[in-house]
Amino acid sequence: MDSLAPILNGIVTLGVPAVLAITLHEAAHGYAALACGDPTAAEHQRLSLNPLRHVDPMGTIILPAMLLLAHSPFLFGWAKPVPVNFGRLRHPRRDAVWVAGAGPATNIVLAIGSALLMRFIPATPSPAAGLVGEMLQNSIFINVILAVFNMIPIPPLDGGRVAVGLLPLALARPLARLEKYGMVILLALLIGLPWLGALVGLNLSLFTWIVGPIVTRVVQAIAALTGLS
Repeated sequence: MDSLAPILNGIVTLGVPAVLAITLHEAAHGYAALACGDPTAAEHQRLSLNPLRHVDPMGTIILPAMLLLAHSPFLFGWAKPVPVNFGRLRHPRRDAVWVAGAGPATNIVLAIGSALLMRFIPATPSPAAGLVGEMLQNSIFINVILAVFNMIPIPPLDGGRVAVGLLPLALARPLARLEKYGMVILLALLIGLPWLGALVGLNLSLFTWIVGPIVTRVVQAIAALTGLS
C-alpha cells in the first residue's frame, strides 16, 4: 500500500490539473469558434466543459500516466482536438486568431485562478493543505507551460495559427503551408535537436533556452499579480 501512495499522490497533484488544463484548453477553442460563427464543435457534441468529452485515451491518460510512473521531469499530453471549420467563421483570417488564442488564454486564466486559490490554503484543514497546495502549484506550472508551448509560432500549434492570421499575406501563406509538416518540425526541435546537441556536447534543448525562461517569467508575473511573491 505504501508503494501506491506516491502514485496516488501524483495522480491527484499532477494528473488532475494536467487533465483539466489540456481539456479546457480544447473546449475554449470550440467556444471561441461558436462566438465567431462556427457551430461545428456544438454539432459534434464537443462544446462542453466536461473533460470526459475531450479525453484522448493515449494523449490524456496513457502517455501522462507512463511519464508519471517513469518519474519524467516533463508531463506531456494532448486532448482530442475540437473540430473547427475556419471557413464557417464570419471573418476567417481575423477570427482564426481569436479561436487559436483562446486555448493558451484559458490556460493563463487557470494559472491565475490557481494562484489566487493558493492564498486560501492556510484555511484548508491539514493534511489536505499540503495536497491542495501541491496540486495548485502544479496547476500554475502546467497551465503556463501549455500556454507558452502552444504559442510557439509553428502550425499546427496555436501560435502558428495566430501568426498566420496576423502576418502580411506574403509571409502568412508560406507559414500556413508548413502546417502539414508541423509535427515533424516539432519532433525535430523537441527530440532531434537535443539529441544532436548531446552528440556535440551542447545543450540545444528548446525547453532550456526558450520555453523554460519564458515560463519562469510568466509564473513570476502571475505570482506578483496575485500577491504570492
